[in-house]
Amino acid sequence: MFFSLFLSKNQKLVKNWKKEHQQIVKLATKVIEAYSNNKITTAKKELKTLRLVALNHLMTEDIEFRRLLENKSTLETETKAFIDEFKNSFYDTKAVLMRFLKDYSCDDAVLDDKFFESFKGLVSVLAERIAFEEENLYSKLDNN
Repeated sequence: MFFSLFLSKNQKLVKNWKKEHQQIVKLATKVIEAYSNNKITTAKKELKTLRLVALNHLMTEDIEFRRLLENKSTLETETKAFIDEFKNSFYDTKAVLMRFLKDYSCDDAVLDDKFFESFKGLVSVLAERIAFEEENLYSKLDNN
């Protein structure tokens, strides 16, 4: 508990972002479980929460990544390049994710088999991306 008082700003960001990743995964799992059990109202509720959590996470990441790239800090050049590459490579996936969540979290959206297959595919891509982000980018930030 007291150890967190001595974390750098980057370490605190990484710790918080990992918690948000866990929350995103948990919410995605709840959507899948609810839909699989034909609890469409619950699936929509969890989908709306997922949208808010994901939007907040992505906005915070974008702001902090921009700050890190623009800051004349001691952040290693390699780490800055990695952040830049990460942002650019995730741009399209992020746009698809946000559009999908916006469309399907509306009150009048129909959660059907098409939705479910698309959602599972998107969750799979995000799971890979989260693992990559935590194992590579976050580990670099955690050590700066």
